[in-house]
Amino acid sequence: MSISQTEFDYRAIRAWSSERMIFIELTDGRQIGFPADRFKLLAKASNDQLSGVTLRLTGSALRWEEIDEDITVRGIVEGRFQLPLKDELLTA
Repeated sequence: MSISQTEFDYRAIRAWSSERMIFIELTDGRQIGFPADRFKLLAKASNDQLSGVTLRLTGSALRWEEIDEDITVRGIVEGRFQLPLKDELLTA
């Protein structure tokens, strides 16, 4: 049995930020959130800048124009972040 490319073709239909968390809703209905502090540029961004997230490439990437940041939806789903989770989030 071969695995088709579309099985790993993650796409978002919506993206938003709330309280320094970034959320995406995938085409299959799942919602995934991650702390902005998991990415270098997002960690330095203000809440207003984080709220400027848009979808690009038919939902396969997130874009923050003001801070010139792009993140793939696939990377988010697969847990590929630039920075480790902060200690206080591990003990919560």
